Amino acid sequence: MNPIQEYFYRIEEPERSTLLFLRDSILASDPENITETFSFGLPFIKYKKKMLCYFYYSKKYKKHYISFYHGDKLDYPELIMDGRKKFKILLIDPEENLPVEFIVSLTEEIKKYIK
Repeated sequence: MNPIQEYFYRIEEPERSTLLFLRDSILASDPENITETFSFGLPFIKYKKKMLCYFYYSKKYKKHYISFYHGDKLDYPELIMDGRKKFKILLIDPEENLPVEFIVSLTEEIKKYIK
């Protein structure tokens, strides 16, 4: 099992399935340019080998989230800056409908800021 698989394997259901579906959706949105790496003990998604977003867990909110690089340039009420300088997070609630289209559109918008 590779480190990315191990990371997700340690997450309990239903969060695991939710995050894996989200991960697969982002990777499938641009398979030629979007890749996945494991850095700092976390799964990172990269666009043309530059950071796009990553998955993590918030002890403060007690939820998993996806953190977007260049999130500071995005203006959506669903995104939380919470003291970060370059990143904004989107909390993931497996009990609610997953906003996959919104998340993929965020990654598309962030691509504009990646040089």
